[in-house]
Amino acid sequence: MTGKAKVVSVRLDRLLANLGYGSRREIQMLARAGKVVLDGAPLHDADRRIALDPDLPARLTVTGKPLDPLPGVALMLHKPLGVTCSHKEAGPLVYGLLPPRWRQREPALSTIGRLDKETSGLLLLTDDGALLHRVISPKASVSKRYQVTLDRPLRGDEGAIFASGTLMLDGEEKPLLPVTLEVHEPTRAAVTLTEGRYHQVRRMFAAIGNHVTALHRDRIGALDLPADLEPGQYRVMGEGDLARVFGSGSSDP
Repeated sequence: MTGKAKVVSVRLDRLLANLGYGSRREIQMLARAGKVVLDGAPLHDADRRIALDPDLPARLTVTGKPLDPLPGVALMLHKPLGVTCSHKEAGPLVYGLLPPRWRQREPALSTIGRLDKETSGLLLLTDDGALLHRVISPKASVSKRYQVTLDRPLRGDEGAIFASGTLMLDGEEKPLLPVTLEVHEPTRAAVTLTEGRYHQVRRMFAAIGNHVTALHRDRIGALDLPADLEPGQYRVMGEGDLARVFGSGSSDP
C-alpha cells in the first residue's frame, strides 16, 4: 500500500523572506497588519508553518496580490539584444528584466546556459539546481536551434562540413560534434547543435571564412520561443514546457 507523499511546510516569515518580500521582521509587520491572507483569512502569526502545496500561490496573497511562484520555478525569457547573462557584469543584465523582488529570491534564479550580449532569443532561468544541471549536462544532449544571418553568401559545402563531426575551432583540440545546417537564403540559415562551447556558432562560421552578423536562438529541445513573447518578456514554465525542453511533447508555441 502506497502512503501519501509528505507535504513540506515552512514558516511563513521564512517563506516570504526567501521569496524576496523583505526581512523576517518586515514580514512579521506585514502579517500583523493583515496584509498576508490565506484562503480569505488574514495570517497574523508570521511563525505559522505553511504547507508548500502547488496551489499555494493561488490561495495566498501579500498586500492584495497573489504570492510569487514557489521555489523550484523555471522561466522562459525572450532575451533582447544588449543585455548580459550575468549577476555581476557592468551594463544591463537579464535579471534586470525580472521584477525587483525576484532578484532577492533565495535560492537565486540563474540562467540555464548563456546567450552573449549580441545574441537574442529563448533563454531559460531557474532556481532549481538539479534542473539546471540536467539541461546543460552533455549526457542530456539537449539541442539548441539558432537563426543565423551572415555577412557573405554560403558557398554550399557548409552543411557537409558542420555535419562531419570533424570541424575544429581555433584554439581547441577536440572537433565539434555534428551540427545540422538548414539554409533559408544565401545569407540566412538555421543551425541546430547539442554542445554549448564559447561563442560556438560565431566561431563555426569564422572557421569556414564567414562572419555572423545576427544570431537568435528560437528553440531549446522541442520548446519553441512563443510567438507572443516579446523581447524582454518572460513567463513561468509549466510541466509541458519542461517536457518539450527534453524533446517530448508538441513543439508548437
